[in-house]
Amino acid sequence: MDKLTSMNVFVRVAKAGSFAGGARDLDISRAMATKHIIHLESALGTRLFNRTTRSLSLTEVGAAYFERCQQVLLDIEEMESQVTHLQTEPRGSLRISAPPVIGATHIARAISEFLKLHPDLNIELTIQSGPGDMIEDGIDLAIYLGTLNDTSMVARKLASSSLVVCGSPTYFAKHGIPETPQDLVHHSCLINWAIHPKNKWPFKSESGSQTITVSGRLQANVADAIRIAAINDMGLVMLPIYIVGWDIERGRLQPVLQNYPSPPLDVHAVYPHRKYLSAKVRVFMEFLQTWLEPRVSKPGGDCPET
Repeated sequence: MDKLTSMNVFVRVAKAGSFAGGARDLDISRAMATKHIIHLESALGTRLFNRTTRSLSLTEVGAAYFERCQQVLLDIEEMESQVTHLQTEPRGSLRISAPPVIGATHIARAISEFLKLHPDLNIELTIQSGPGDMIEDGIDLAIYLGTLNDTSMVARKLASSSLVVCGSPTYFAKHGIPETPQDLVHHSCLINWAIHPKNKWPFKSESGSQTITVSGRLQANVADAIRIAAINDMGLVMLPIYIVGWDIERGRLQPVLQNYPSPPLDVHAVYPHRKYLSAKVRVFMEFLQTWLEPRVSKPGGDCPET
């Protein structure tokens, strides 16, 4: 028997929890599915399943083999997909989600440029604060800011943007200017939920790294809400330079703690699994990486006047 076919049967049976279920998924007989599993167990010299009259479960060896089989089968599928799509022009529909500010400005502009290059492609852009359930929502690619905690998704770093602490000149005239990160505990710090952890601001200096727990009167899950509050003298914000750079250039916000830089905020492209990496997703990611880096690493000329 072909080993790859047997491995595929094994994975389907393990996922279904029964020989009948795995056989049904592959449109083969239960007897044939059983033969494939017996063939694998014989070749490996070990049992892959614990069998009773009422249940089927993986052995310890079977569980480890299941993980490796899944990876091998996905690698083969990805390799075949890449060969098939090597010379294929992106076409069809591409569904993208992105956070509000970067999505409505930088990502929207990048999409416009990309569509000019690929006339057979349609793009649906959803603006939302997080990637959500990408599989359930049918999202092909999500733009994500910061550290990715969901290990079920695959991430590709596209760009980095420096984080800046700033406030309005009027706020500083009334409350003073913080000289060190520790001074922030005495200030109203406006918190952006979209950057995790939401109330801990990291800093670096010659003496090492430190994290300050901050608090304030306003928290929001979108950057523009706290940016506008900062302009209106409500407190300090820590936001990417592409969001506040325009306000700093025009004197509406003033940067502080510049001797204590924060680690840059990474911009990632996220997709549910490598098996879903189609040509249109791959080509768009490559385009976006080249397009995005020089634009988010400096003050945000794309941000609208507020």
